[in-house]
Amino acid sequence: MEYKDYYKLLGVSRSASKDEIAKAFKKLARKYHPDLNPNNKAAEAKFKEINEAYEVLKDEKKRKLYDQFGSNWEHGQNFQPPPGYEHMNFGGGGGFQQGGFSDFFETIFGGAGGAGFRGGFQQGGFGGAGGFGGAGGYQQRPRRGSDSEATYELTLDEAFRGGSKSITLQEQVTGPEGIPRMTTKTLEVNVPPGIKDGQKIRLAGQGNPGMSGGSKGDLYLKIRLMPHPMFKVNDTDVILDLNLAPWEAALGTTTRIPTLDGAVEMKIPPGIGSGKKLRIKGKGLGSGAKRGDQYVRIMVQAPNPTTDKERELWEELQSVSNFKPREF
Repeated sequence: MEYKDYYKLLGVSRSASKDEIAKAFKKLARKYHPDLNPNNKAAEAKFKEINEAYEVLKDEKKRKLYDQFGSNWEHGQNFQPPPGYEHMNFGGGGGFQQGGFSDFFETIFGGAGGAGFRGGFQQGGFGGAGGFGGAGGYQQRPRRGSDSEATYELTLDEAFRGGSKSITLQEQVTGPEGIPRMTTKTLEVNVPPGIKDGQKIRLAGQGNPGMSGGSKGDLYLKIRLMPHPMFKVNDTDVILDLNLAPWEAALGTTTRIPTLDGAVEMKIPPGIGSGKKLRIKGKGLGSGAKRGDQYVRIMVQAPNPTTDKERELWEELQSVSNFKPREF
C-alpha cells in the first residue's frame, strides 16, 4: 500500500490540535468540493483524499493507529478480543466501539460508503434449549428476545441519497458441543433517502436471541449525522453560509451555490445584508411533502484596504453615500 501522509495532505504538523485539523480541512473542502469544481477530476480526487485524511486524524483512536502503523493503520482493527473483553475502541472504515456488549453482540461495526456503526446491546434474559428440570418437570415457554439499539453514523451526503449499505456484525452462538463461539454475518441495510438525524431503521429478527426457542428481537439503528464541512442541519432543513463582498451585497450578483443535490445558480438581490436568508425549495432532507429546504445565509465580508488607491476609493464612497446603517 502506498504511504499517504495525511498531515501533509491537510497542510498541518503532526502535533496539530483537533481544531487546527478541522480548520484546515474545512478550508480545503471549500476549495476542492466537486460542486464548486464541476467536471474537474483532479479536484474530485483531491477532495476524496482530504476527506480520507480528515476521517482518520479527527478521531483520536484512528489517529493513534495511523501514527503507529502509517498507511497500514486499518490492520490494527483486525485484533479480536476474547469474550467479555470490554472498553475497547478501534478505528477503521466505519469503526466500532465496545462498552458493555451482551453475549449476543460482541462487536458491531461500520460498512460501505464511509459510514460508521457504533452501539451497545443488553441481553433481555437467559435463554436455553430446555428449562429447569425437577420433580414437577417444569418447562419454560418460548419467549421472544429483547430488542437492541445501536448508533449508525452517516455522512450528510449518504443520508440525502440513501441506498443500500452493508454492515458486518459478530454474534455469539452455541456450537455443536454446547460451547459458545463467535460467528460473523453481513446484513444489507436499506437507508431511506433523506433520512434525518435521530431517526431509526428497524432490522427485524436481528436483535437478542429468545428463550427456550423463542424468536429473536429486532435491531434498531439510530441515525447520527456526521458534521459536514459546508452545511449545517436543522431538522430537515440545511443551511449554507455564503460570503459576499460589500459591492456584491450592494449591487446584487449571480453565483453558483452548492446543494446536496448538485450546484444551482442563485440570483442575489441588491441591497442584501448579513444574516438574511434565501431559500432553495426542496433541497433539504426528508421526502415527499415533508422534504425540507436549503437556506443560504448571507455573510457580508468587509475587506481591509491594502493600497492607497483602495483606501482612496473607500473614502470617496463614504463621502458620497447617504447610507446610514445605524438608523432604525
